[in-house]
Amino acid sequence: MTTRRSQLLLCACLPLEAQFKDIFGKLKPKSNGDKNGLGIKEALTIGLTNAVGLASRPDGFFASALIKILLPEKLRPVEKGLRLVGAGKLIDDFVLGMNRAAEKAAPAAKEIFLGALKQMTISDALQLLRGGDTAATDFFRKTTSEKLICAFRPPISESMQAVGAMKAFNDMTARFKQIPFMRSDSIDIEGYVTTKAVDGIFLLVAEEEKQIRTNPAARITPLLKEVFGR
Repeated sequence: MTTRRSQLLLCACLPLEAQFKDIFGKLKPKSNGDKNGLGIKEALTIGLTNAVGLASRPDGFFASALIKILLPEKLRPVEKGLRLVGAGKLIDDFVLGMNRAAEKAAPAAKEIFLGALKQMTISDALQLLRGGDTAATDFFRKTTSEKLICAFRPPISESMQAVGAMKAFNDMTARFKQIPFMRSDSIDIEGYVTTKAVDGIFLLVAEEEKQIRTNPAARITPLLKEVFGR
């Protein structure tokens, strides 16, 4: 990620970033350890801000090679069968609907990430600083995944109804069953989209974290340059 791209993303997400920074922005480091801890928290602020911003924008999921939600493995025979009989548009509409639902749910991550940052201690942050390229992302995945799934499910369910994804899904499976000798396994499609949406957020956070740890151009604040500049 270039410095320019990072700056544009931060400008687009200033209210969210301001809320993240308010959590620890007034803390004064008493030692190098404190400064390093604040550095990883600042890195998280930027990474979380960018991830939520990227996922929430139009085509944030759908146009992304990294996090686009595809058909579940169990439905791949459905896709092949329907495309063979000229019903590929049902598949395309459904895939678009799944991704639109994920994009609409993504902003719900904000408050959950805020809560996790509030609870993170300097000691926690220092351990993450010394970890691998995605240590902080892994920490957030462990501490927030269940809350994110609970928060994402309602808006995803509502959105899939609103954008016609569930209708496309029902039409798709009904059409598939009309093909001789074809059968499909039942699947909790809203649960699938919810899980994939949460996974997508963390994939973006991990990419942001790796950039800050390994790419000097991504360290866009003095504190990040000092803490990660070694």
